[in-house]
Amino acid sequence: MSAREPLVKLYYRIGEVSEIVGVEPHVLRYWETEFRSIRPQKSRKGQRIYSRRDVDKLLRVKDLLYNHGFTIAGARKQLRDVQEKAAPAAVPAAVEAAPVAVRAAVPEVRAALLEIRREIMDMLNELTRSAAPSKNADAS
Repeated sequence: MSAREPLVKLYYRIGEVSEIVGVEPHVLRYWETEFRSIRPQKSRKGQRIYSRRDVDKLLRVKDLLYNHGFTIAGARKQLRDVQEKAAPAAVPAAVEAAPVAVRAAVPEVRAALLEIRREIMDMLNELTRSAAPSKNADAS
């Protein structure tokens, strides 16, 4: 396993997420009850299946709780505030100074770049998936 492999996967089991985030599985299950934005899917066997987005959110929760000293309620509020700020904001109509206009456009540019990043990651995952069967065929 390489250090880059977790970035390529679309979904993770709770044990893998526990290792990535650095907390016990019971902590992850508790955080699911406290943070509505973290909702892993369930497999047919009932196992939790986390998306990369879930893992990113869990890493952010851990950072807020462990490194920044937020309470659960404070971390919940912080995540909500960040999500609201990430939404594209309208540029004020009467902007005269260029630096102000540039600063006003930052959330829109960030949102566009995040969308491009997501599309690139999807393409990389598709390439990885299409390359995997050929490796298995060569091994036979």
